[in-house]
Amino acid sequence: MRRALVLAAMILTMLLSVRMGLAREKRPYTVDDLVAMQRISDPQPSPDGTRVAFVVKTMDLTANRGRTDIWIATIDGSGARRLTSNPANDWNPRWLDNSTICFLSARSKPVQVWRISAGGGRARKVTHLPVALDTLTVGPAGRALFVSAGIFPGCGALIQCTADRLAARARRKESGLIFDHLFVRHWDTWEDGRFNHILRVPLRGHGKQGGPAIDLMAGLATNSKPWGGTEDFTVSPDGKTVVYSAKAVTGSKVAWSTNYDLYAVPADGSGPRRDLTAANKAWDAMPTFSPDGKTLAYAAMKRPGYESDRFRVVLMAWPGGTPKVLTENWDRSPSDLVWSVDGKALFATADNLGNHSIFKIDAASGRVDAVVTKHSNVSPRPLPGGRLLFSQDSLVSPAELYVLGARGGAPLKITHLNDRRLAGLEFGTYMQFSFLGAHRDRVFGYLVYPVNFDPHKTYPLAFLIHGGPQGSFDDHWHYRWNPEIYASHGYATVMIDFHGSTGYGQGQAFTDAINHDWGGAPFEDLMRGLDVVLHENPWIDSHRMAALGASYGGWMINWIQGHTNRFRALVCHDGNLDEYMAYFETDELWFPEWEHGGTPWEHPEDYIKESPVQYLKHWKTPELVIHGAHDYRVVDTQGLGTFNALQRLGIPSRLLFFPDESHWVLKPLNSIQWHHVVLDWIDRWTKPVPGARRGMVRRARASRSLRKVVRPAKKK
Repeated sequence: MRRALVLAAMILTMLLSVRMGLAREKRPYTVDDLVAMQRISDPQPSPDGTRVAFVVKTMDLTANRGRTDIWIATIDGSGARRLTSNPANDWNPRWLDNSTICFLSARSKPVQVWRISAGGGRARKVTHLPVALDTLTVGPAGRALFVSAGIFPGCGALIQCTADRLAARARRKESGLIFDHLFVRHWDTWEDGRFNHILRVPLRGHGKQGGPAIDLMAGLATNSKPWGGTEDFTVSPDGKTVVYSAKAVTGSKVAWSTNYDLYAVPADGSGPRRDLTAANKAWDAMPTFSPDGKTLAYAAMKRPGYESDRFRVVLMAWPGGTPKVLTENWDRSPSDLVWSVDGKALFATADNLGNHSIFKIDAASGRVDAVVTKHSNVSPRPLPGGRLLFSQDSLVSPAELYVLGARGGAPLKITHLNDRRLAGLEFGTYMQFSFLGAHRDRVFGYLVYPVNFDPHKTYPLAFLIHGGPQGSFDDHWHYRWNPEIYASHGYATVMIDFHGSTGYGQGQAFTDAINHDWGGAPFEDLMRGLDVVLHENPWIDSHRMAALGASYGGWMINWIQGHTNRFRALVCHDGNLDEYMAYFETDELWFPEWEHGGTPWEHPEDYIKESPVQYLKHWKTPELVIHGAHDYRVVDTQGLGTFNALQRLGIPSRLLFFPDESHWVLKPLNSIQWHHVVLDWIDRWTKPVPGARRGMVRRARASRSLRKVVRPAKKK
C-alpha cells in the first residue's frame, strides 16, 4: 500500500510539474492581447499623498467602445481597486479632500460632476447644469469647482441659453449648415458655434451640492471645440484668479494663427480679463501657479505660425511681473509642467533620444537635471517628502504607475493591472541603434527582433514610419502602431527617428530640418538607416520588406512609391497624395503654411515639389490604402485619390475605408480588423523568394563603411 501511495504521489507530482510547465509557456503577443490591456491615465494623488486616483479604460467588444472607470491605489504599492463600475463612462477624478473624489460621469445626461467616498460606496450627483461638462478642476480648499463646457458666445452669461439652442437645433428638420468663417470643421468634429468656456461652480454643504454656475468667459469666442483640457487653465492658490490659454485671434484667423495668449480673469466673474502675454505672438500654454501663489509658470514658443517650435519654460512674478525665460539653453520641449511641493523646482517631461523622460528644473537658476530617462514617462505628480508619482510604459509594457523616492534609485511600481495579461506573452527583444544620417547628423532608431528569434533563420522586415512629421517612434507602448505586433507575427521591425523628429537637441535644428524638405533629409535618413540595419543583421531578408506609415508616415509611403522599389509591399494610412490640394482641404492652415513657406498661391513650387502625385509614373509597389471618413486633418479624398491612381496604373492595391473613424482608428473591433487586414496584406507580398539567402550572404560581406557609423547597440 505504501509503495502504491508513493507511486501515486510521484505520478501526481509529475503531472503537476508538466501542468506548471505548460502554464509557464508563453505565446506570441497578438492584436487581441493589445485590445485586452487596461489603459491607465490621469493619476491624481490625494492631498496627503497616501493614495492616488486614476482612470482605467477597458475595451468593451460587445459595445465596440472603450469604458472608463475610476480606480484608486495606495502610494506604497500595497494595492489597487476599482472605485466606480457604472456602465457609463467615469473619468477626470479630482480630490475634494482626503476622503472624497469628484469626477465627471456620463451616467447623467448631460455629463455632470459626481462625487464618491474614497472608501467606496454610492456615487452622488454634485452639479445640475443644463450643458455637458468636458473637464473638471477642484478649487483651493474645496470651496468651488471649475469646469469647462461648450457655450455659445452669443448667449452672454445665460448658460441655459446654450441648452435651449441645442434643443431647438435638434428639433429642426432641415440639415443645412451655414458658415461665415473658419473653422468649418476641426480634427474630427464639425463646428457648431460653441466654444470652450470655464465655469465656476460654488460648493455648498461640504461639497455635497454645486450652486449656480458663473461663466468666466461670458460672451467670448475662446478655444473652439474639440480642444481644451485641464492643462489649459490653472486656479491661483487663494482661489481668486483663473489663468487660461486661448487663441488671441477670432474669426477665420484661428485657422492660420498659432497665437495663443494667457488670460487672467477674476474667479468670481467680477471683472474683465487681462491678456498676460500679448507681446508674444506665438504659442503660450500650460499655465501653473507655484504653491505659494507668488509665481506663474508656463510654456512659450517664439515663432508665430509654427506649432512644433520649442517650448521654453517661462516664469512670471504674480501679479504683474515681467515674463522671464527660465530654460532658453535647454534644448528639449516640455509637454508636462508641474511645480514641486516646496515650490523650488518644476518637473517637466519631454522627448529625449528615443525616450520620453522626466526632468527637474531649478526655479531659481534654470538648471535642468534628468530624473527618469528610460522608456516613456508622463504625468509627473510631486508628493510630500520629495517623492514623485508618474506613469511609465515601454515597447513591451503598457502604462503602470510608479513612485520615485526622494533620493532617486529604482522607482517603486505601485499598480499591476496588466501583469497577469503580460505574464503569458512573448515579446521580441529590442535595441536602440544610431548612425550618421543626412547632414552628417547622428540619427537614432529601434530594432525589434522577431519573437522566438533564431539566428539561423531568415525573417521579413516591417519598416514603420512615424507621423507628425515632428514626432518620434520612441520606447513607448502604442495602441495603434505597436511594433511588437509585427515582431510577434514573425517580422523584424525597424523604426527610425529621421530629421524632423523631436527630442534630439541641436537647439531646435534637428526638428526644424524637415521644414521645406519633406522628401530630402528624412528620406535619406530612412534609407541609410535601413541599409545599416540590413548590413548589421544578415538574417533579415532584404527581398521581403514592407514599409508602413500613417499621417506624415503615410505621405512618406507615397513618396517612397515614386523614389524606390526596394519594398515588396506598402501600407499608407491617412497619407496625402497631393500637398497642393491638401492645403485647400485640411482644417489647420498654419501647418502647411509653415512647412511649405506660405500659401499655395504664394509658393506653389514648394507644394508641388513635395507632392507624391508628381512621381506617379514611377509607382510599381503593391499598396494598401487606409482612411477614415471623419479625418478632417488629412481628408479622405487624399486616400481615395491614392487608391484611384494605384488602380488606374494597374498596381495591386486594396482600400480599407472606415466610415466611422477619424485620423485614428479608435473602436476596438475596427482596430482588430485594421491589424488583420494590414498583416494579411504584408504577409501576401513578403513570402520567401528563392535565392534570397545567397543575396544576404553577399550583403553581409559587402563594404564595411556603413559599419563605422553604427554606435554599439544596447539591448533592453
